Formats: sequence, structure tokens, C-alpha cells
Amino acid sequence: MADKELGNQTFLTEFILLGFGASPKLQILLLLLFLVIYIVTMAGNILIMAVVVADQHLHTPMYFFLGNLSCLETCYTSTVLPSMLASLLTGDRTISVGGCITQCYFVGFLAATGCYLLAAMSYDRYLAICKPLHYTTLMNGRFCLQLAAGSWVSGLLASSIVAGMVLQLTFCGPNEIDHFFCEFKQIINLYHNDIYQVEFLITIVAALLTLPPFALTVTSYICIICTVLRIPSTTGRQKAFSTCSSHLIVVTIFYGTLSIVYLLPKTKTLRDLSKVFSLFYTILTPMANPFIYSLRNKEVKEALKKKCQ
Repeated sequence: MADKELGNQTFLTEFILLGFGASPKLQILLLLLFLVIYIVTMAGNILIMAVVVADQHLHTPMYFFLGNLSCLETCYTSTVLPSMLASLLTGDRTISVGGCITQCYFVGFLAATGCYLLAAMSYDRYLAICKPLHYTTLMNGRFCLQLAAGSWVSGLLASSIVAGMVLQLTFCGPNEIDHFFCEFKQIINLYHNDIYQVEFLITIVAALLTLPPFALTVTSYICIICTVLRIPSTTGRQKAFSTCSSHLIVVTIFYGTLSIVYLLPKTKTLRDLSKVFSLFYTILTPMANPFIYSLRNKEVKEALKKKCQ
């Protein structure tokens, strides 16, 4: 049974994820596509983590944060893709309310942690380029551990607060979620009372906890660009910028798609477009990150060559 009755109200016990439609041919195509993406994502990120741990030359702050990011991307992909693959394989698109909120919690936790880790990596690049003489002293092992631990704890705190607010809600009425995974924005729309106050409170909490790392990332890159532009030689500017270009690409893709998804008006056409952009920050970005960092980074490429010989 998908619901329970209490008095005159029917309370939901499960949701239906509409995903990308019910066409059998499309389901098979998506199953094969997402299975390949999942395998490539897991293999790429696990390889990055293994190389960072195994190669002594990569035991630096930048690669320490990269290892944390790869670990996060592995968890992030595993939060969304396995359940989606199972749904495509079996045709069962239902998910319990508890299971949906649990997925929301981990998606929110890992997304928020990603914001903080990207901010920590931006600050690391800021110190390396703008404060090179003090870099080793400031970005020491203890401070790196504190930044990484703080990122994971902050993400956990942000998602826990929002999840706690959502758990106070009672869901009834339509039980269809027009998405391929559960996220807080989608399930709040199924709340039976006025959702605007709830949305406003959750938006305020999310903003207070996630805007600071975004602001730090933007500020760090403004300072980096100003410093790079003051370098007199073209070669010097290219060398300085090459140390953070991979990270800048990842930041742009992550925040760009995230902003589009959450700032788009809620029309039918734009909802479908929102699902497509959601693929970028939940599935495609975790797959692309290992390639972006390895193909544009000489140290990672050299370490990979050594391990393959």
C-alpha cells in the first residue's frame, strides 16, 4: 500500500520517481549508459585516490584535497546511480518515504561537503599563488586535516538541519516526484500544507551554511586572477594559472549547473531542463573530475605512468 489513512487524511508511505519516462527502449538505453558512467566514475576516482596515497610526490595539500574530493565523488555517485540502475532494470520506480528522505540527506550532505572542499582547494591555490613565501608554513599538515575535517562536518551539519526540518512534515496527496532521484526541493512540494514558509526557512538555512564556501571560492579566484595578471612574463602567467586551471573548470561546472537547477522558474519545460542539468552535478561531474585533473596535470600523469609501468 502506498499510503495510510488517519482520520480524513491519507498520508503517503512511498513516492514514485518518474525519472526520464517509461519508454522500454529508452529505459534500456539509459540503463546501459548509466551503467558505463557508474563504472567509469568509480574506476577513475578510486584510481585517483590510490595514486595520491601511493605516490610520495603527491603527498601535498593540493593532492590531499583532491583525494578527499575523489572520495566524495565516489560516495556521491553511489548515492544516486545504484538505485536508479535498479529502477531501470526492474521497472519499479517506487521508493519509501524513509528511503527517499535518506537519499535526500546523503545527497545534501555530499553536495554541501563538496562546496566546502572546493572552497578549501581554492584557498590552497590562493596561498600557493598569492602568498608563495608563506605557503608551506600556512598550509601545513595539521591545517589541511582541519580544513578537510571541517568540510565533512559542515556538510553533515547542513544536511542534518535541513533533514530535521523535512522530517517534521507530513506528506499526503500526489506521490509522484518528477525527477530521477530524491532531493529536498522535490519532496517539499508534496507537503500538504502551505509550502512557501517551509521553503523559505530551508532556503535561509541552506544559504547560511553554503554561501560562505562559495564566497571564499569566488574571493580566492579574484585574488588569484589579480596576482596572475601582475606577473610580467607570459610564461610566468601561464605557469601560475596552470596550477589552478583544472580546479577552476571543476568549480565552474559544479556551481554553474547547480545555480541553473535551483534558480530556474518552475515551469513544465524548464523542469525537464532542470533534470538534464541535474545530471551534470550528480553524475557527469563526478565522472569528468578524474579526467580533468589527470589530463591537465603533469604530476598526476607522471604518477599514473609510473604505476602503469
